[in-house]
Amino acid sequence: MSSLVLASSSPYRRELLSRLRQPFEWAAPSIDEARRECESAEHLVRRLAQEKALALAERFGEHLIIGSDQVAVLDGQVLGKPHDYRRAHAQLSAASGKSVTFLTGLALLDSRDGRCQVDCIPYTVHFRDLTAEQIERYLKAEEPYDCAGSFKAEGLGISLFRSTEGSDVNSLIGLPLIRLVEMLDTAGVQIP
Repeated sequence: MSSLVLASSSPYRRELLSRLRQPFEWAAPSIDEARRECESAEHLVRRLAQEKALALAERFGEHLIIGSDQVAVLDGQVLGKPHDYRRAHAQLSAASGKSVTFLTGLALLDSRDGRCQVDCIPYTVHFRDLTAEQIERYLKAEEPYDCAGSFKAEGLGISLFRSTEGSDVNSLIGLPLIRLVEMLDTAGVQIP
């Protein structure tokens, strides 16, 4: 069995992957994450997940490398990480009373033979109608400025939702474990 490597510096993805109780290493890939002209959100996350895994293939030549990338889509527009209070407030204000779909690209690269499984897992969040005061209280409490969509579903961000829908709630946090387990099984790693 090959060792696992997570091509990410995200503490959220590391925490999720640790739930599978498999030893793994992690390393931050260095790639250009810019969206290409006319590139769909789904194609973007699939491409970036695969590129992240490929970026570590030379360094980890006998491994299964997991790449993942995520974007949030509201009214057909891709939302990035807000990075600051002002942008986060604007994102949550725009999402109030609406639905945001999170697209998570997932790639599993076998660096021994170059085979790569790639998928895109959608997950939709239906937001409550939010007041400016609710948004402000939330942002001050959790400061989710490094999260696409400006919230942390694993924390207080859940209070912003009316409902959610999708096949794997973990994809909302950035690593769709259900699909990853299927990919690992195909690659010869059984969990549990």
